[in-house]
Amino acid sequence: MPGHPAGGSAHPSTHSGHHKRRRRVRDTSEVSCCLKYVIFGFNVIFWLLGLGILAIGVWAWTEKDTFNNLSRLTNIALDPAFIFIWAGAVTFIIGFTGCVGALRENTALLASYAIFLAVLLLIEMTCGILGFIFKDWIKSQAKSGFQAFIVSYRDDPDQQNLIDWIQEGWLQCCGIEGPQDWDKNIYFNCSSAVVGSREACGVPFSCCKPKDDEIIKNKQCGYDVRKAGYTGDVIKIINEKGCLPAGEEWLENNLLLVAGVAVGIAFLQILGICFAQNLRADIFAQKAKWG
Repeated sequence: MPGHPAGGSAHPSTHSGHHKRRRRVRDTSEVSCCLKYVIFGFNVIFWLLGLGILAIGVWAWTEKDTFNNLSRLTNIALDPAFIFIWAGAVTFIIGFTGCVGALRENTALLASYAIFLAVLLLIEMTCGILGFIFKDWIKSQAKSGFQAFIVSYRDDPDQQNLIDWIQEGWLQCCGIEGPQDWDKNIYFNCSSAVVGSREACGVPFSCCKPKDDEIIKNKQCGYDVRKAGYTGDVIKIINEKGCLPAGEEWLENNLLLVAGVAVGIAFLQILGICFAQNLRADIFAQKAKWG
């Protein structure tokens, strides 16, 4: 006798509804919003940081009129402004690919981001290993680079500020091996006295030891300190330790700190690679479900 369907006949539609709801939940939650915006947030910071560093480098070159007089770039690898430019450009590009790739769920940009980080990590590891193996070569390169800074001390304001910071603010040192290295600079060379250089047989003010009651730095504190007949107590006035041995001593005393920073940077880069790859996998899975 035809009648109402049996009580159990309603189950197929009920199961179908539950299945659709579960599938809809899976479809809408496939790409992790947390992962997406963590990558986006961190890379916005790096993007802006890279842009700022790049802008500082370009501004420094503009102030020195480098763009209109490229002949001034006698040693571009040691130019602080150029270092700012390429470091800012690299940071900007990596931050851009990670930021836009995560926000737009663009798998190509995310892949580029992961590759950039992997290449950067590989370069850092290679430099670290080679630096440990070829310590003497690194030392000789540092010595020649510092010597180039000394020679062009008065010619490039950026190099002048850098070497003053190394000697005064960081290592409290003077010259490469000692104050006598400043004889390589035309203004501080002892023979420059015949042409009227007041700085002849002296050292820059950044070589001078700070005084307890000193409010304004005496820019002339290093005058004549290398002259044979100098009457003052040189040991109390200037730092006699060279920057090369002072740098080696600083590295030995802060080896754990340097290693910790290097490991921390490497960990963040590996984390960025893993996050980008996981987000790409989520995006590909989502695309596959939508056919």
